[in-house]
Amino acid sequence: MNTRQRPPTRSRPRSLLVVAANVCLLLGFLGILAPTTQAATAVGTATVTGPVTGGKGAVVLQGTAFDLASVGYTQSEFFLSGTATSYSSAAPLGSDGRWAVTPASTAPYTTRIVMNRPSNPSRFNGTVVVEWLNVSAGLDVAPEWIYTHNELIREGYAWIGVSAQAAGVAATKAADPARYATLSHPGDSYSYDIFSQAGQAVRDSAATILDGLRPRAVLAEGESQSAFRLTTYINAVQPLAHTYDGYLVHSRAGFAAALSQAPQADVPTPAVVQFRTDTDVPVLTVQTETDLMLLGYLTARQPNTARLRFWEVAGTAHADDYVANVGATDTGDGTVTLRELGTMLDPPTGTPGFSCAAPINTGPAHYVMNGAQHALRSWVLTGIPPAKTPQLQVTTSSDGTPAFVLDANGNATGGIRTPAVDAPVAALSGLGQTGSAQFCFLFGTTTPLTSTRLAALYPTHAEFVRQWAIRTAAAVAAGTIRPADAAKLVEAAVRSDIGG
Repeated sequence: MNTRQRPPTRSRPRSLLVVAANVCLLLGFLGILAPTTQAATAVGTATVTGPVTGGKGAVVLQGTAFDLASVGYTQSEFFLSGTATSYSSAAPLGSDGRWAVTPASTAPYTTRIVMNRPSNPSRFNGTVVVEWLNVSAGLDVAPEWIYTHNELIREGYAWIGVSAQAAGVAATKAADPARYATLSHPGDSYSYDIFSQAGQAVRDSAATILDGLRPRAVLAEGESQSAFRLTTYINAVQPLAHTYDGYLVHSRAGFAAALSQAPQADVPTPAVVQFRTDTDVPVLTVQTETDLMLLGYLTARQPNTARLRFWEVAGTAHADDYVANVGATDTGDGTVTLRELGTMLDPPTGTPGFSCAAPINTGPAHYVMNGAQHALRSWVLTGIPPAKTPQLQVTTSSDGTPAFVLDANGNATGGIRTPAVDAPVAALSGLGQTGSAQFCFLFGTTTPLTSTRLAALYPTHAEFVRQWAIRTAAAVAAGTIRPADAAKLVEAAVRSDIGG
């Protein structure tokens, strides 16, 4: 037996222990400690199989169209299967978003997820973006990947698209019946739990899905119809599941998607829905002019809180030229940035699928979305929220009709500012579209400034470049445009022939 006595343990002053405990509590409150990786007790375990091959040999998904290998990325697809739960509520759901829901029925499902990640594991930044794929067009579309892929790729994110809804699964299966023969979706009442299980699988099955990469933060994102469902998810399911470390909600409406729907019990949401103010993780919401006025978000505006930030972006539309026409082929080399500046002076009237009555919006939404992507990740990892930004300025006419306050060039005032609206070559709006095609009203308008107005604003090319560069730098300082995008924006101004 060793009879040597250990040296006496030096006791620490109680005051230091108290300070240390208080610091830990403060860091935990602010979210500076690492995002939680605790198992979500309310979330079922999904079985992951794949990578999926066969059929016609290609992933069925409307996203980017260039070879991911050319930018150092790789793509894989997996099947996700398990038992999903729907939710119900004993009381009507209120506008404040503080919804208490309980599990209802269960049903088996098999869906798919698509994964894009850096080919070189050393480039992975530890953050996984999980996008709720959009099914507004009746098939799976990845608008957030299209809007933000330049930021995701250059910073080394992993991205996962989830076929959370029945329409997307059905369309995918129809496009390649052999590859997707086993897919089965029980209905959108189960979409919320399917999305939870997909997020949890990123952690539990990282060895399969991410080829061994270890996620540090898992973020949930969605645009338009997917944002409507994320609004419901945040208010109803996040308090139970605790699956995601943060949310980027892009172009939501004033309302939210139903909690449950036919053929299950109908559990509607109110006409006006705000986010619950006691959310336990950061939520960053990015809104366009269209969302405020045509989708009713103006009625759901709410103040920023410690966990909620709201960005309203001047000169933007719910959908635009970038997401519809050019984003899918944008490899981030600056070619599209130069083209966009010229397109503001000669805007298209639609997409190859449909034409609108007026030229569609050619605004700066994707640059701000890149900034939002970075801001959310930083917020989740450091606990430091994005700076508060002003709302778009709105006035009300004598008959109660709201309208944006416009500047001398026809652009909305207030909100997040970009060079496209503060050193303008066109009036960019989320409104004014009168085309009869199904989605035209979402695409806003572009009205190029006259040559006389351009000459008055920019008597020389150097003056245009100066004003554009100043406004770009201001957006970078505000944290709403990324430095890499700013460099391309200024280069595009230099290479343009605007001014003089």
